Amino acid sequence: MVRTLDRRTLNRAALERQLLLKRSGMPVLEAVERLVAVQAQETNMPYIGLWARLDAFGRDDLTELLYGRSVVRGSILRGTQHMASAADYSWVRPLVQESLLRGRRASFGGVTKDWDLDELAAEARRLLNGRILTRPQLARALAECWPDRDLQALGWSAQALVSVVHPPPSGTWDKGGATPFALAEEWIGRPFGEEGADRLIRRYLAAFGPASVKDFQMWSGMRRMDATFEELRASLETYRDESGAELFDLPGAPLPDADVPAPVRLLPAFDNLILAYADRGRMMTDEQRKAVCIGSITKPTLLVDGRVHGVWTLKHDKKAQHAALTIEHFAPVPDVPAVEREADRLLGFAAPGAGHELRLVPWS
Repeated sequence: MVRTLDRRTLNRAALERQLLLKRSGMPVLEAVERLVAVQAQETNMPYIGLWARLDAFGRDDLTELLYGRSVVRGSILRGTQHMASAADYSWVRPLVQESLLRGRRASFGGVTKDWDLDELAAEARRLLNGRILTRPQLARALAECWPDRDLQALGWSAQALVSVVHPPPSGTWDKGGATPFALAEEWIGRPFGEEGADRLIRRYLAAFGPASVKDFQMWSGMRRMDATFEELRASLETYRDESGAELFDLPGAPLPDADVPAPVRLLPAFDNLILAYADRGRMMTDEQRKAVCIGSITKPTLLVDGRVHGVWTLKHDKKAQHAALTIEHFAPVPDVPAVEREADRLLGFAAPGAGHELRLVPWS
């Protein structure tokens, strides 16, 4: 008989695999690979995501990996910016190529319908060979060949068609600006590998399982994965959730007791724990989801007892040397001192040396 897993059990399994039941002492590169990839749509968010999961994590720990090319930043899962180990990027990027092309068509399909995309990709590779160019610089260089074409469509199309990474200092703590492009294989120093989707499914389940086919598709951006899961069925565990949806998992993967304590955590915007499931009921209610996930935005969240309990914003005025963390809670906070301790840790990490202010206010 197939076991049914309640939401609390699924919640604890996700927290365990995401290093959120207890901060881990594992090396940063190992943690990035454990998570498969870390959301990097906003500059500081990967750092805060790792801070929430790792004991004694410092900003330089990740920055040094980026400069050392062990970790790279680029468009992979769902076509959005992530940081992944260079080893993982080299096989994940080809697997999700179709989702990047689908996103390109949705945004620029009309204006580019008559373009020879193979020719565009070849010219972009030629221009980037041995060079680093920002997206605007690459678009202008491409426009020398096609002067009548839309610059934005040129730049974004090149990013989808050609495997590129974004070298540091772009994407490091507090470093924004125009996105630089480097050919991924050239920057990483190794050719891309060919892997089946089964490898990515297993990595996903190790980091986020138990989960459904729809959950994996939501997380990865890949489509029509039912057949691949079916091929893997004999090598996976199967469960049901409370609504009857079929869930898959790796044999022997941890399923902590539903009563295991879960500490307060502050997760960054776009954290993959929030975005990793089509059904996010293990993390929040439908009403909370409407407040957290607004269009293409996913707000930073407060976890209390393992579930979303509010959202937060951090404003750091460097000139005034003052940082204010505002937490808006959806319901009364049962353990205010625990929230205050975690907030103090975040302020100390994100704004060391500044004056700190914490505001706990009801959601309105």
